[in-house]
Amino acid sequence: MSFIDEIQSVAGTCKSVNILLWCVFGFGVLKLTTLILRTLAMLFDLFILPSVNYAKYGAGKGNYCVVTGASDGIGKEYARQMAQRGFNLVLISRTLSKLESIKTQFEGQYKIKVEVLAMDVAADDSSNYEQIKQLCQNLPITVLINNVGQSHSIPVPFLETQEDELRNIITINNTATLLITQIIAPIIRDTVKDKKSSRGLILTMGSFGGLIPTPLLATYSGSKAFLQNWSTALAGELSGDKIDVELVLSYLVTSAMSKIRKTSMMIPNPKQFVASTLKSVGRRCGSQERYATVTPFWSHAIYEFVIDETFGVYSKIVNTINHSFHKSIRIRALKKAARKAKK
Repeated sequence: MSFIDEIQSVAGTCKSVNILLWCVFGFGVLKLTTLILRTLAMLFDLFILPSVNYAKYGAGKGNYCVVTGASDGIGKEYARQMAQRGFNLVLISRTLSKLESIKTQFEGQYKIKVEVLAMDVAADDSSNYEQIKQLCQNLPITVLINNVGQSHSIPVPFLETQEDELRNIITINNTATLLITQIIAPIIRDTVKDKKSSRGLILTMGSFGGLIPTPLLATYSGSKAFLQNWSTALAGELSGDKIDVELVLSYLVTSAMSKIRKTSMMIPNPKQFVASTLKSVGRRCGSQERYATVTPFWSHAIYEFVIDETFGVYSKIVNTINHSFHKSIRIRALKKAARKAKK
């Protein structure tokens, strides 16, 4: 090879290296730009954009909102805050006495109509769903909030999970949610189809337990992950029917199910959590890469965003940390149970 050929070869190599470096640089700029845009979008969703106007969902016009798991905690708070927005209510839960008490209180306080239905969805009885259909079929319903849910009593290895607990979780979280939605969604569609300025809304409670695969809560984690894909798919199906579908992701909230009583920066009470949810419907907040999904409470949103942008929800390190966290909860719960047994 002549000296000139060698120079040309080196020049060609340098040109290839320069092209590669520019490609890497361009890719880096693109990734940085999209990260900045996602961060700004999250901050706008959480802190700057005004609260959603529920007039588009028929607030104050005699329309109904159906809430499942409505007698306590987050479900009761959803009912309260939707009543404050002028919706009539259909409340479905297990304990009739609690439902009747809420009915009396809300009808007097908010001057709305409240229908109640007591049923145990864990029974998976077809007559329950027939009662829902009979109660709701002639009502102008525009909103469904799928709040009913069940978790494990304490973190437990999957191989030690009792069959009745496993079946209850799947029946309540999945089967009941799907069957109730099949009943209510057509009613919502028929209510809004001829109203130009009106839309329907279906909210379903998800969980960080479904967002992040969670050892020692495997059945619950799987049931909530199912709701993520189902709800997102449903959003695509119903968008042409003027029905907005959203999965609502939450980390810990003080409630009977979480067994947490004390609020903190990371753990809101039901009032705070529901307020953030209803303010942010239609926005993603922390779920910037997920369609038809909202992580509404500000600290939960930032927590999810950081996990997504660093290790990723399916990474081994996040799985290991999650396992250790729930293992420590299980150990404390077993010690507490042992102390009670001695007394």
